[in-house]
Amino acid sequence: MKVLHLETGTHVYGGALQVLLLVEGLENMGIENVLVAPEGSEVGAEALRRGLPFEALPMAGEADILFPLRFRKLIGTQDPDVVHLHSRRGADTLGAMGARWTGVPLVLTRRVDNPEPSWAVRAKYNLFDRVITISEAISRVLVNQGVDRSKLRCVRSALDPAPLENPCQKDTFLAEFGIEPGTPVVGMGAQFIPRKGHGVLLEAIPAVLEKHPGTRFLLFGKGPLLKQISVQIDEGTLTETVGLPGFRGDLATHLPCLDLLVHPATMEGLGVILLQAGAAGVPVVASDVGGIPEVVVHGESGLLVPPGDPEALASAVSALLDDPERAKTMGEAGRRRVRQEFSVQRMVEGNLDVYQELVARRN
Repeated sequence: MKVLHLETGTHVYGGALQVLLLVEGLENMGIENVLVAPEGSEVGAEALRRGLPFEALPMAGEADILFPLRFRKLIGTQDPDVVHLHSRRGADTLGAMGARWTGVPLVLTRRVDNPEPSWAVRAKYNLFDRVITISEAISRVLVNQGVDRSKLRCVRSALDPAPLENPCQKDTFLAEFGIEPGTPVVGMGAQFIPRKGHGVLLEAIPAVLEKHPGTRFLLFGKGPLLKQISVQIDEGTLTETVGLPGFRGDLATHLPCLDLLVHPATMEGLGVILLQAGAAGVPVVASDVGGIPEVVVHGESGLLVPPGDPEALASAVSALLDDPERAKTMGEAGRRRVRQEFSVQRMVEGNLDVYQELVARRN
């Protein structure tokens, strides 16, 4: 079997990282793959670094009306048994248009839970033979919008826990971020975009500081709202409390040193950062939305709060800072859950089952 994968994202995190893990896992199982990504992308560079089969394809964004023709030609050259589209940045529409002309079975992975316009749902999802969702929450959104349930398969995202299972190098961590020993440290790792809830956290911080003065918050990541959040930090006199370390390739080294991780998203398909926290043994306080409850079990591996509620968020953070033993127990429960439910092997086999289903149907 040969599978052609299209990933139009450029940076190696989130969904793009899942694609690399998938292709790598399929290769190890003897499945032939070709990963297609934009010219000059970090995804392509990382694929080559890992020794994965890669093809660069020019793409000028979601308005590149000639992309379907280029993609169709590439599919004809590669002659795959299945085409798998992994990104919404043009892959789900332009990629589908190009692939549909070839008659090759077509799969889309959907990683977000935000509703789409009804006209777009009707026009787009009829193009795919199967839609893989990374959480049951996303499946429910699609069914509610009229997508045929028989097309959907849930295969959750995965994580290689090994890099996150190393013990915290406390002295290095404290020196790196200028933190005094004994200081509680709360982390957040997410793109700076509206649905991740950075503003909710900033509203919650003063209430946390009332009970736990001196607590430090590290907000890892980058994105279009970074400058706005930086201004809010300055205006709220939180400069000494909140750090903005940016996107860190060494995040796996630092996560185990956090006392807890917060994820106040207002929408979330699943949340890979939650898997990372679990693998690192870090308890989580997160919003009870989307696919988050499929990762974080309330009262067991963390605490879930209503989305957009800074008071509830502050209360939950304070509760875990008040009780380090309870927090430690939750972190260990999260570690066990990630190992059992979100392994790379399980994710790879789930995707392969979908491919085999389509190939068998075609034959």
